[in-house]
Amino acid sequence: MRYDLVIFDNDGVLVDSEPLSNRHLAAYLTELGHPTTYEDSIRDYMGSAMHRVHDLIEERTGQRLPADFDDVFHARVFAAFERELKPVLGVADMLEKLTADGVPYCVASSGSHERIRVGHRAAGLDRFFDDSRIFSSQDVGRGKPAPDLFLHAAERMGTAPDRCVVVEDSPLGVQAAVAAGMDVYGFTAMSPAEKLTGVTGLFGDMRELLPLLTGGDSAEN
Repeated sequence: MRYDLVIFDNDGVLVDSEPLSNRHLAAYLTELGHPTTYEDSIRDYMGSAMHRVHDLIEERTGQRLPADFDDVFHARVFAAFERELKPVLGVADMLEKLTADGVPYCVASSGSHERIRVGHRAAGLDRFFDDSRIFSSQDVGRGKPAPDLFLHAAERMGTAPDRCVVVEDSPLGVQAAVAAGMDVYGFTAMSPAEKLTGVTGLFGDMRELLPLLTGGDSAEN
């Protein structure tokens, strides 16, 4: 193993939640008078904490979103998770292998602790992540693209940043990992490779990840 700690993003990397989440976010913003397409939501908000949604809407329109926006949005998304959410193909097998090999890993997500746990339960991944392996943007002052969350996860897991590797699928997450001084592998299932600038390597299928982490060939960016 080339690294002492593997830090996974959650949405889009462990659970296939980005299509569900961004579809509901686009619909809710449009309902509130801020026309947003699914593609707009992916471009502007994928990989970010909720404060970015509030900040961009206010910056662009001068209007604040309703005080209960987060609660309403999460209620809709969590209901969709319970009905439809699946793990990313190949993730369970990969986590089984990491666990069997004794490789330390954790999740560091822009989503809330509740969102992470709801998603893991719905997707059947909760057995891999106890509380000590879950880190959220709620735990730090600034979410991605700031490096704070990844640095916090590394500190809590007792690992130096330069011995960590991050697995990300969003440009904001890649920026955060690079800023934290960590290697980062970009998962191209949702983001075009050219958007994930600064990555250590790229992969499009979760089955390709383990060879990268153990010193196999990577697609350098």
